[in-house]
Amino acid sequence: MESGRLGAAREPLVERPTVPDGYGLPADDSGLLEWAWAEEKLSTGLNYWVATVRPDGRPHATPVWGVWFDGALYFDGSAETRRMRNIASNPNVAVHLESGDEVLILEGEASAVPPPPSRALAGSLAATYAAKYVAHAYAPAVDQWDDGGLYVMRPRIGLGWTLRPGEEFGKSYTRWRFPREAG
Repeated sequence: MESGRLGAAREPLVERPTVPDGYGLPADDSGLLEWAWAEEKLSTGLNYWVATVRPDGRPHATPVWGVWFDGALYFDGSAETRRMRNIASNPNVAVHLESGDEVLILEGEASAVPPPPSRALAGSLAATYAAKYVAHAYAPAVDQWDDGGLYVMRPRIGLGWTLRPGEEFGKSYTRWRFPREAG
């Protein structure tokens, strides 16, 4: 499977979200964003804002580096960080890219990848990280996650829209719903 791309059987359903009247959504599907647009943003984005929930219910957001691979966002870090402790107690997360003009938000569940990850997965992720963050000199070793520290976020829902000068607000507002894995 090509790095970063979902298989055709796992492509999300593309639709309009439900919003209050007055948001300017077209009555038809004109302007909907293709999932390929979202995957390109996910593959090339450098900073992903991960929103988690603390055990007492307070929100927590932090930027992370990560890679979009095989339909999921992989990121790493110590299990002792607030973000990872939050994920351990409540796996529901939201992930947002940095742009407010080309918006992409994913909602889903994150979890620790059980160590050690397969060598094939670790090798692919390490190579993707190294190529993506070359300017930041981040190149994880294939065995970096053998004792843990690798996490994966699998989306359930995605929202996206663009708002460039001259564009009509709401025309591109798109929701993607992801199929549940069988089994």
